[in-house]
Amino acid sequence: MATAKLNVAPIEANISLKDRIYTTLREAITSMNIYAEDAELRLDERELSEKLAISRTPIREALARLEQEGLVRIVPRKGVFIVRKTKDEILEMITVWAALESMAARLVTLRASDEEIASLRRLFTTFEGDEVNARIDEYSQRNIDFHSQILRLSRCDLINEITSNLFIHMRSIRASTISERDRAKRSIIDHLHIIEALEARDTELAERLTREHTLNLAAHVAANVDYLD
Repeated sequence: MATAKLNVAPIEANISLKDRIYTTLREAITSMNIYAEDAELRLDERELSEKLAISRTPIREALARLEQEGLVRIVPRKGVFIVRKTKDEILEMITVWAALESMAARLVTLRASDEEIASLRRLFTTFEGDEVNARIDEYSQRNIDFHSQILRLSRCDLINEITSNLFIHMRSIRASTISERDRAKRSIIDHLHIIEALEARDTELAERLTREHTLNLAAHVAANVDYLD
């Protein structure tokens, strides 16, 4: 299995260079599974400078901004490290996510078009029977896309803004646990029931099923995830 590490590419210098460096690093951290056992959490300024093809000064400024957001921690004389949360912190984040995403699902029934809701079903049309476990990496990404789409289709900017800093941790925890204890098969069943409720515009049911689905993740983490203790 390949080591989980930061994936960045060179940036062209222009007047918005600082913002582009920040955005590039943030997106790279967000797309990385920071809870993988072999995740490379230490960020090397010199290596980032070489990969991005820019000087180290604007990189330091971007890292300082990311530290303010709680995504990295700068340790004097040791380096910069991507932040991983403790188990208790993760459980609290999942609880908050459950509240926000379930409200997003409620709003989807009121604001999204039929075609937009149908796009959620199309995410899973290629998975049948044991194909979920056989294509676990692909399903893991579809799983993450599903939850991201519900937030987007809510058309609530504030919910999307609040969840953006939670997303890096939620994405990684979902990716790290989806293959455990048959969670993938149960996950796709939950998703299809949520989609059915959204298609029926059953506001109360969509909200409840979405909340319960995420709280099931919390229960799994509480009972089975020991490497965060």
